[in-house]
Amino acid sequence: MALNWDFDRSPLIKIINMRRYIAITAGIISLLCLSSCKKLLNEKLHSSLTPDNFYKTIADAESGLNGVFSQLTEQTYYQRGVYLINDLSCDLFHTNNASADRDELYMGAYSANNGILHNWWQNSYTMIKNANDFIVNVPGIDIDSTIRNDLLGNAHFLRGLAYFELVCLYGNVPLVLQNDASQNLFPGRTSQDSVYMQVIADLKYAEANCYHTADISSGKIGRVSSEAASALLARVYLQRASSSSAQSSDNQSALDECNKVIAYAASHSDRLGLEPSYADVFDVNKKNGKESMFAVQFSSINSNMVNITNLMFDPGSLGGYASFLPLDIFVNSFDPDDLRKQTNVGTVDAGIAYVSKYRDPNVAAGAFGGTNWMIIRYADVLLMQSEAMNNVDPGNAAKFNSINAVRTRAGLSAKLLSFSNTPDAIAFNNAMINERYWELSIEGHRRIDLLRFGKFQQIKALEGFTIDNNHLLMPLPQRELDVNPNLTQNPGY
Repeated sequence: MALNWDFDRSPLIKIINMRRYIAITAGIISLLCLSSCKKLLNEKLHSSLTPDNFYKTIADAESGLNGVFSQLTEQTYYQRGVYLINDLSCDLFHTNNASADRDELYMGAYSANNGILHNWWQNSYTMIKNANDFIVNVPGIDIDSTIRNDLLGNAHFLRGLAYFELVCLYGNVPLVLQNDASQNLFPGRTSQDSVYMQVIADLKYAEANCYHTADISSGKIGRVSSEAASALLARVYLQRASSSSAQSSDNQSALDECNKVIAYAASHSDRLGLEPSYADVFDVNKKNGKESMFAVQFSSINSNMVNITNLMFDPGSLGGYASFLPLDIFVNSFDPDDLRKQTNVGTVDAGIAYVSKYRDPNVAAGAFGGTNWMIIRYADVLLMQSEAMNNVDPGNAAKFNSINAVRTRAGLSAKLLSFSNTPDAIAFNNAMINERYWELSIEGHRRIDLLRFGKFQQIKALEGFTIDNNHLLMPLPQRELDVNPNLTQNPGY
């Protein structure tokens, strides 16, 4: 008897049907055992973990939260997918090894069958599903309320992060907040406005309930701080301010969130602030320093936590795949005095430039590294503060302070910005998009930066690619449309 069981289903449907799948699968296994065994075996089921019977103790809660975090480490998510979607699609590097999916992203010719985009969708909704289970079940555990609220804050942050990335990529997306049979088996798309509102609600919860940076113990490195939630809120407000969902208060709200983080850093400078050296931020032997506000944790020692990123960019002489090479326009864009260039791109093998930001000298040639992937760092907060201030009060000279702090660390103290060389809001925005290009290159921000500043189509045109308005959003994955009749495709695909 041949069984044809389709497990390649949408994570959205898995969210609703997980218990049914377990029951049906268990029934099929039982039937197979009964029909194929001559002797009936009576086995007692000793354990079966479900969200209903698992979340009983603080140990369960800690384990459950680790399960939510673990999704971030997938190769197809924040180990590799993040820079393929958000950086390869822009003006930083190009493909060196043939791959149709990657070439689509680089050229802006996205298709609904792109596997990279489908994997991102699935990973996002898997993390959302795990966070939903956690958020629903942990409040019933009898533990100290401060500890419980911090754990819940972490889960809300991760759910908010996932939905933020989804709304930026796809626009309207299904908004699923609990995993039970009361939910529609085939959820349709929720308005971008509502998704943004949920993202902000989740991040505000995290901001109010997560421990402050200085209160996170060394044994909890990698957990979300209140300041990380504030920083991500600032990013969300800035992005929404540039979208059709904009609220009149968005730029001021972004500025307020940045100011919270900067004020906290001023009083806790040993735990939060700029590192003196840009190179130290990406030194694998100095990771989780005071500039790293929230990072996906990797380790070259633990085989379950290694990071393929170094191999994606390293040349063959270092055991890498050299799958991506920096664009000349990026390599040549740095000021001759800018110290960031030598960290971002290094030359080996007959003077060819390679991305060097994620090299791990601690591992043998060809081995996976242990470099973290930073989602939020303090330099970004400084740049966002300057950006938001320019949007709120372009005539305020204080808007130059934070961007100049970043430039000073980069070795450009003799070339700071002021009204004399950056006279108006437009000139400042042009300077800001360039500064983010150099400071935050290949950290997964470039696409939303270019979209926020209205520069994406212009930049791709310089590379020879025409991007129409429909392709400012990605296509929903075809495999999701195939299994969910209530999903609709974005225009133009």
